[in-house]
Amino acid sequence: MRSRTRCRRFPTAQAPCGDKMAAPVDLELKKAFTELQAKVIDTQQKVKLADIQIEQLSKTKKHAHLTDTEVMMLVDETRMYEGVGRMFILQSKGVIHNQLLEKQRIAEEKIKELEQKKSYLERSVKEAEDNIREMLMARRAQ
Repeated sequence: MRSRTRCRRFPTAQAPCGDKMAAPVDLELKKAFTELQAKVIDTQQKVKLADIQIEQLSKTKKHAHLTDTEVMMLVDETRMYEGVGRMFILQSKGVIHNQLLEKQRIAEEKIKELEQKKSYLERSVKEAEDNIREMLMARRAQ
């Protein structure tokens, strides 16, 4: 059995003399990992925000669609009022219908934009992870 004496040069050292200490951390690799971690956290927050916005826009689109179907069932001569601030303006059925269709179209466009942004963010994180994997493989090959 080997006795665990302390090194004479470094009496407070935990490892006995002659044993190798842990290899120094590769600063470039450490920097890459911290950057990746920050990027992943930032991306996760942006993806959550995009999901919330997509959900809100989907509700807006659905609400406009349901309202439009109800409006279209009414007789053409029905008096319709649009709420503007604290007052109401008399509008025709066609104008209300066009406004609701426009609202649905805008919501759909914004949803598509947010989904594209979300997929781009997820792709960029995946690429960063792949780059670090390649860096690790290159280090191990050395």
